[in-house]
Amino acid sequence: MDFQVPNTLAEQIADYLAERIMTGQIAPGQRIQEATLAQELTVSRASVKEALYTLERWHLVEITPRRGASASRLDADHAEELYDVYMHLLVMLAVRLCERWRDEHRPGLLETVARATERMRTSDDIKAVVDASFEVMDACSQVVDNPYLSEALSNFRPAVSRAYYLGADAYRDGLAVTRRFFTELPEAVLARDTQRAEALIRGFADHQKSLIRQALD
Repeated sequence: MDFQVPNTLAEQIADYLAERIMTGQIAPGQRIQEATLAQELTVSRASVKEALYTLERWHLVEITPRRGASASRLDADHAEELYDVYMHLLVMLAVRLCERWRDEHRPGLLETVARATERMRTSDDIKAVVDASFEVMDACSQVVDNPYLSEALSNFRPAVSRAYYLGADAYRDGLAVTRRFFTELPEAVLARDTQRAEALIRGFADHQKSLIRQALD
């Protein structure tokens, strides 16, 4: 059995706040008072402060000198800019995956993709769909084995999830496109067709940005 380090208190607070921000319980721009939160959760202000720095790294919180922390803005323009950067990271992941996958990786990758597309087909729970898409990304990251790329993608994951959750109705309407993307992309990767993989990601990103703008405008 692998040794698992339990989450620190600050990490647990960060996860708790991230869930509230991603699902809109804490609105964009809303102030997060350290003292109030520490009292509410019966924890120290130091732990809350550490959690807020983690949320800042995840692009969910903005920390301003003398004003403190607030949930980061999420209008359509900011969401598109966020997704543009995330798209470039996904392209890098796909290109590296085309270069580095080996025969022993094929069954695991295909199984993960099949599980994800089945969940997208049978569930209208946006959280289940988002989790499924990130499971595919995680499986690809393990094959690519680039810790810097994995960390960058991980830091963007909460903010991208937030865009999905706040635009849930629009994303449900676009699930057919999402399923098709997750069907066609593995075919390009396993064929080591980097140009096709990049074109699919850019096309899907444009579709997602359209949904983001539709949801947030």
